[in-house]
Amino acid sequence: MDLQNKKVLVVGTGISGIGATKLLLKQGAQPILFDSNEALNIEELRDKLEEAGEVEIVLGNVPDEMKEKLALVVASPGVPTDTPFIEEFRERNIPIWGEIELAYTFAKGKVIAITGTNGKTTTTTLVGDIMKAYYDSVFVVGNIGNPYTLEALKTTEESVTVAEISSFQLETVHDFKPCVSAILNVTPDHLNRHHTMECYAFTKEKIAGKQTKEETCVLNYEDAYTRAFGEKCPAKVVYFSSKRALEEGFYLDGEDIVFAKDGKVQKLLNIHEMHLVGICNVENVMAAIAISIAMNVPMDIILKTVKDFRAVEHRIEFVATKNGVDYYNDSKGTNPDAAIQGIRAMCKPTVLIGGGYDKQNEYDEWIEAFDGKVKAFVLIGQTREKIAKCAKEHGISNIIFADTFREAFDICVEQAKPGDAVLLSPACASWGMFPNYEVRGNMFKEFVNGIGVNE
Repeated sequence: MDLQNKKVLVVGTGISGIGATKLLLKQGAQPILFDSNEALNIEELRDKLEEAGEVEIVLGNVPDEMKEKLALVVASPGVPTDTPFIEEFRERNIPIWGEIELAYTFAKGKVIAITGTNGKTTTTTLVGDIMKAYYDSVFVVGNIGNPYTLEALKTTEESVTVAEISSFQLETVHDFKPCVSAILNVTPDHLNRHHTMECYAFTKEKIAGKQTKEETCVLNYEDAYTRAFGEKCPAKVVYFSSKRALEEGFYLDGEDIVFAKDGKVQKLLNIHEMHLVGICNVENVMAAIAISIAMNVPMDIILKTVKDFRAVEHRIEFVATKNGVDYYNDSKGTNPDAAIQGIRAMCKPTVLIGGGYDKQNEYDEWIEAFDGKVKAFVLIGQTREKIAKCAKEHGISNIIFADTFREAFDICVEQAKPGDAVLLSPACASWGMFPNYEVRGNMFKEFVNGIGVNE
């Protein structure tokens, strides 16, 4: 799309909206930065843009006369696409793009795209490290915190872009076509936005929607949604499995990750050669290896990078041992399935912090995964009553409510004894108590590091 001198409405003033606005300016478009929050400071927004005076900023409502002049709407991921506000633009036949589609339109080189309910940040980071070990020009972008729009114009035909992509971002892709895609898993999450699992799964599948058999899609054989998608996926499918041997693909054989191809089975590495813990990370590593092979990276480079790689911050991250107690930060466990992986990675009696913002999830499977490990269950936030009721139904008795995060942490220190673990893995978003899971995780680490050591 030629956007020269075209008016484009950018909806949302967060990092995605700022990145989109900057890219549009460089392409000769006339972006209009919009936010429904009238209380925002326009001058502060101009400072973020660093191109003061070039961008029209509108707060509150978009005038009808402005809507009539728009060639495109670029919606930030946090803006639901089924709202009356967005629907009106559709009725006017104005295209609705997101950051990913906008950046992809102007970027060059090869693109790797990774999605999934859980594990996508770890997998994206690992794949990014592997690509950097082999290719000269690599960009790691998307939901990982670095807007694709800020990097798109730096790419060349030789570049490799590794993109973590959320379901919110996939709602607004159209021609986006990665050379390698991956769907790690699809489990209940964000149903307050997507409403049904079918809609959520369909949105995830859009990552491979424009691919052909010339491209590759990496899928989890043990996930019912991704396995079913493999039957209709337009790309060449490569499976990985943590539970069974595959005739073709990557799987866990005892404690070894192996690769089956053309009737031959090759042992790649033992899971104890990695710094990552938990079966979820074994799956992430298998996906990363599959992606990297599809990108023609030599196996010795792949395996060396995997063995050197350490956990992503806030994802089953070991913090410290204090007074004989191990402390783990899994603040990125913002839904029950992610939190299942966190508790499964524990091999000691565990004092667990759970609870937070209510995304309308159910907690039965998470609590069933405790498997006798949780010696005390400390609950906080909006969901604490709901989770406590579920926990009691599953026979969990040592449930303690805390009104603040500090109080919850102090209770954990009191409950944990030498040889135990304390795990922050809330199964809920942080909103309501924290701006995001990073702030929650950093506060947990600050508390841990502040613990005095008994002589």
